[in-house]
Amino acid sequence: MATHPDDIDPSTPRARAFERAAELLTAPSALMHLTLDEARVVVGYMTPRFIPADTTFIREGDAADDGFMALLLEGEVVVESVTVSSTEPLTIKVLGPGALVGEVGLVDQEPRSASCTTGMDSLCAILTRDALQALITREPTISAKLLLAISARLAERLRDNARKLRLYAKLAKAMQLEIDRMVATPAGKV
Repeated sequence: MATHPDDIDPSTPRARAFERAAELLTAPSALMHLTLDEARVVVGYMTPRFIPADTTFIREGDAADDGFMALLLEGEVVVESVTVSSTEPLTIKVLGPGALVGEVGLVDQEPRSASCTTGMDSLCAILTRDALQALITREPTISAKLLLAISARLAERLRDNARKLRLYAKLAKAMQLEIDRMVATPAGKV
């Protein structure tokens, strides 16, 4: 059952965390499509979770988790992925308060695409797939705005990845041209 903002004593640490989560959820780094009142409704469907430092709470390739998104309230999260030609993870981003992680896992049921590890003790607000379903049922307008905002973030990430792929393709082509030139040039005449 969701927690309504009016049901929380405003002087408690939980109420302050609740309000902080709503403010962060409306920040440009999160889901700025939501008003503060709408964000408060969404936060009512979230649960706080303390995650100790150096804890991997999302693991790349994991298909067994129940799907959730985390709003980082305090601390730091390192997002890593293992590249095709390596066994060592590559750091993709280091995120701080206000960042969202796990949005893809919230909306699909595919294995996780990256790992998320806390760089220090962290506090998150977790929105599970089940809580999202309840939000959709009870608050269709707000949930539509939430899903639209998540979709916009995913589209932005897709466009960024497409730009990176074009850059890597140009780099690979230039490297191949250089290799071809070196192979075609007789030894000692470089």
